[in-house]
Amino acid sequence: MPIASLNKTITLALSVSDRHASATWYAEILGFTLRYHADEMGWSEMATLTEGVTLGFGDQGAASPGNATPVFGTDDLDASRLAMEAAGVVFEGDTDVMDGMVKLATFFDPDGNTLMLAQDLAEAAPSH
Repeated sequence: MPIASLNKTITLALSVSDRHASATWYAEILGFTLRYHADEMGWSEMATLTEGVTLGFGDQGAASPGNATPVFGTDDLDASRLAMEAAGVVFEGDTDVMDGMVKLATFFDPDGNTLMLAQDLAEAAPSH
């Protein structure tokens, strides 16, 4: 039995230089919706496309990207990447493919936070 009793929600907190600009970027690029801006607290939250997963932004004078890397599932990584690159999103290197397992692509938000797209390839793999 775990020591902590967790529910089925998670908030991924990122430091950003401008919460309002970040909210616009995440809405336009990834389709997330604004939950709220708490300007007096320097905090904003976005609802992601995954039930129970929220993205939170904390104001930092100069953004200091952290060690956590949010990984967002997609059904068509190649199409998503092409559309995002066309919108000016910067990716790191080529898409990594682990046959029968997963396809991964690393990209960055405007503050340099590392994010990833992942496409599950296990369902498409033939069963033995």
